[in-house]
Amino acid sequence: MSSSLLSSSRMRVARWLSCFVLSGILGQSGGAWAQDDVPMPTLPGEELPQGGSVTTRAAHEAAMMPGFAALVERLLPAVVNISVSSVIHPDEQQPDGPDGSIPSGPQSSPFPPGSPLEKFFHDYLHRRHADGHPARQVQALGSGFIIDPSGVVVTNNHVIDNAQQVSVTLSDGTEYPARIVGRDSKEDLAVLQVKADRPLPSVPLGHSDDARIGDWVLAIGNPFGLSGTVTAGIISSRKRNVDHGLYDDFIQTDAAINHGNSGGPLFNLKGEVIGINTLIYGGSGGDSIGIGFAIPSDDARGIINQLRQTGHVRRGWLGVRYQDVTRNMAEDLDFWKADVPGKERGTGAIVAEVSKDGPARKAGLQVGDILTALNGQPVTGQTLPRLVAGYQPGETVHFTLWRRGSYQTLDLTLGRNPDEKDLLPSDTHPPEHPVKTLKELGVKLGVVDEAARTQYGLTDSQRGVLVMRVYEGSPAASRGLTEGNLVLQVGQQEVNTPEALQAALDRARELKRTDILLLVQDGEGLRWVAVPLGGQQPQP
Repeated sequence: MSSSLLSSSRMRVARWLSCFVLSGILGQSGGAWAQDDVPMPTLPGEELPQGGSVTTRAAHEAAMMPGFAALVERLLPAVVNISVSSVIHPDEQQPDGPDGSIPSGPQSSPFPPGSPLEKFFHDYLHRRHADGHPARQVQALGSGFIIDPSGVVVTNNHVIDNAQQVSVTLSDGTEYPARIVGRDSKEDLAVLQVKADRPLPSVPLGHSDDARIGDWVLAIGNPFGLSGTVTAGIISSRKRNVDHGLYDDFIQTDAAINHGNSGGPLFNLKGEVIGINTLIYGGSGGDSIGIGFAIPSDDARGIINQLRQTGHVRRGWLGVRYQDVTRNMAEDLDFWKADVPGKERGTGAIVAEVSKDGPARKAGLQVGDILTALNGQPVTGQTLPRLVAGYQPGETVHFTLWRRGSYQTLDLTLGRNPDEKDLLPSDTHPPEHPVKTLKELGVKLGVVDEAARTQYGLTDSQRGVLVMRVYEGSPAASRGLTEGNLVLQVGQQEVNTPEALQAALDRARELKRTDILLLVQDGEGLRWVAVPLGGQQPQP
């Protein structure tokens, strides 16, 4: 740097310091910040509006800051609260979502970690019900967003997993029962459907691949049960692998995300959803510390489309185990990139095992092969699972691979992943006898099939055995059971078919029980009912 430039820089620094000192003195002596005749320094190359005073400078800076009010006003109506009703069983812990808890923010411990009160709270929330205590119903809250005016809602799978009832509440307070259209545990996505009497506000899925580190983003959701909460931040990182699952490729953001934000949208400044908020790194008590993770919309789009069409996801499958090629591996194997041999070490996914009957073995893939590209797209051990899963079983893909010092190509027809399907909590496989009368109880029972859901207004998330008729004077009638009730459990055993309930009844009789304990769901929620065995028989 020349001496003149150095001198000029020193003068600018001195001018800045003198202005700050002067402003502090004036502020102490009479609040001169309100004066319009105090000139402000400019940065190199910066021009102030005419009359560059303190007031106009503040207005100039305010005008340059991003404002989100108009955007939020447009987006809020399409963001919804997800309310879930489920049952905690005596022999299991409260299920955790990927964000470290169920998506019910209000149930996060408010006490310091390790304190006696925190332990009491944990024991209360997660306790095992000993001494014959029954299972209990809990309410959980999450977030979601509408992607179609017909009422199609996207959320996380862990928000609605194991739910008995699911409802969706709009920003104006309107509540609808929701049907689970489909869910995918591997990508942690779920699609719901609500039936409204009007087109609902919706938001589009954007292209997360176009997002850059440093871009502004908005998160809207239901943290700690506080509906319609908006937080702002930037994209802190992309393609983040947090060892959460097979398809790690998260957007990292510093926009505040807390328990209850799960399933909510991450927006860009165009108002497009570029991520589905899913994970957090929580501080003490599980609160946000500015590190949250969202599923990229470009990863989710194909999953959501499949869930809408079929209710589950079909993914291509290689039938191999592989790992990322490290720099040391590349040096040991003398593995170089094809376009710069001898100059830059290669990258890819090295095959560690080939399944006996998998498509990779049939195509001739071998242990030690390094896969470097799929249909022309470079791959690593981290990205390969996601890229392969983007193709359907039966599709033929083109691999570039490195084998024993040379590059080769290989065409491979993908198989069907044997662990791909998440069955819906519904009548996917109806029993042989869908209707049965139990004379000992005085009820006629049926399966929860599509016809029953339509007739009784049940959602696809509701499970159990349907009470189709209660005979007058029967034990069931004496305990208040009515048509349309659902029997979810007998004692601690879940039941989904009349045969299962009959089997539980037979066991109770063998044990010479005088009554049978049923977990019943009606319009008011869940309740335990002890129905006496025997008594008056039903009169058809």
